[in-house]
Amino acid sequence: MKKVLLLFLLMAACGPLSAQQHDASLGVVNVEQFRKLQIAQLAITNLYVDSVDQAKLVEDAINGMLEKLDPHSSYSNAEQTKKMNEPLEGNFEGIGVQFNMMEDTLVVIQTIRKGPSERVGILAGDRIVSVDGQPIAGVKMDRDSIMKRLRGPKGTHVRLGVVRRHVGETIFFDVVRDKIPVNTLDAAYMIRPRIGYIHLERFGATSGEEVRKAIADLKKQGMKRLILDLQMNGGGYLGAAVEVASQFIKKGELIVFTEGLSSPRQTFDATGGGEFLQGELIVLADEYTASAAEIVSGAVQDHDRGLIIGRRTFGKGLVQRPIGLPDGSMIRLTTSHYYTPSGRCIQKAYEKGNRKAYNEDIEKRFTHGELSCIDSIHLDSTRVFRTLKQGRPVYGGGGIMPDRFVPADTARYTKFLVAIRRHNLINEQVLRYVDTARPHLLRQYPDFNDFAARYTIPQAVVDSVLAQAERLKITPKDSDELQKTLPDLRFLLKSLVAYDVWDRNEYFRLINEESDIVKAALKEWE
Repeated sequence: MKKVLLLFLLMAACGPLSAQQHDASLGVVNVEQFRKLQIAQLAITNLYVDSVDQAKLVEDAINGMLEKLDPHSSYSNAEQTKKMNEPLEGNFEGIGVQFNMMEDTLVVIQTIRKGPSERVGILAGDRIVSVDGQPIAGVKMDRDSIMKRLRGPKGTHVRLGVVRRHVGETIFFDVVRDKIPVNTLDAAYMIRPRIGYIHLERFGATSGEEVRKAIADLKKQGMKRLILDLQMNGGGYLGAAVEVASQFIKKGELIVFTEGLSSPRQTFDATGGGEFLQGELIVLADEYTASAAEIVSGAVQDHDRGLIIGRRTFGKGLVQRPIGLPDGSMIRLTTSHYYTPSGRCIQKAYEKGNRKAYNEDIEKRFTHGELSCIDSIHLDSTRVFRTLKQGRPVYGGGGIMPDRFVPADTARYTKFLVAIRRHNLINEQVLRYVDTARPHLLRQYPDFNDFAARYTIPQAVVDSVLAQAERLKITPKDSDELQKTLPDLRFLLKSLVAYDVWDRNEYFRLINEESDIVKAALKEWE
């Protein structure tokens, strides 16, 4: 009976023979190959010896095809697609708290300013123990499951049970969920007189406006020079990159163009109205600076608008077209390459289907010495381009090569400290410490500058990290390694205290004073 059914299905699938069929949105489709997929799926579904999950079967087939292409074409199911898009879309809907997990309990680190939780009186340090009567503390619930319960459509109500220090009973808050902004800019301040600093974490829907506002505010504080920090920025929306670059590059000047086999050349010019078209500019980049961040770096360099300081960027210059599927899942298919204004292709070399080698590229840079020694960098003399105003040589072949190289200090941290960080012991002990010390710290250091200048991490916190490390059999090889570790451990602890008590802005104000790349940028203007 099944064979008869399968024969009927296959005959229905075949229809009139034709070598090719044209689809207006997807181009030319080889019908014979398409039928092979249909026959395989129908055969497995109807004749296979055991039951199969048809949805997973289809997903595995899609992933199998994409894995043989470039390293950035990918598939995501509906849930993964939503998670992936949220950080870039500029908002999500929820209760408006930043939190961390202490053992199995949600601890509020900060409430979003003017957000739903702040409006009803939830405070930093509060523990959310129940959502609509369902316990979420002490039940070993994972972070994603907790977030699902806290998030929900704007306008919906949720009742939160909260345990607060020095309050004897659970307090209940009725919170009306709302749109919660997701900022992509996490630091903007005057790092020196007349010198502003902006750190952009990623390129999302609101990045252009966030950068514009930050520049305008810094100019009011006397900024004449700007450091734009794109270290660790993995990219995001192409449109956001154009908006950010337009703050520095004159209207009508080319920022980037894209081109592919089936995608004709498309150019993107500066839109005008930039807030910082004249002042001196430095862009910081490293080996994790990618995609949209490389578009901005390449445009600044090619137009001789500013200096790039740091290390060669990642080299992600492939444009993905999102193709939404009926169930909310998505294929992100590479359709073209990014090119800088001088004509350099940003994408580094890769072998189709060999994602392992592609993903090991950064490790290879370390092994070959590129991250630590400029003499280990071999530029491709066959791919020399010229900047558009000064005619300086710049090189293609993948990524953006900086104008000023700053080696990575790969030997700064001891193996002991690296092991401590890898096991998350520093964050864990800071969370415990801040949980009790927050009110005292805010009273003692109402001005952050005073905290930065005078605060020293208590020895008890340092000892708690070392004790936890010892319990996990993480120990220094000798007393010399321990003594070399302690100053960096104290500094990292202090930086994370600043982050938990204040915000990312204050965190960067501390760590930038120890950053070799930031120091190199400041030295340019001495």
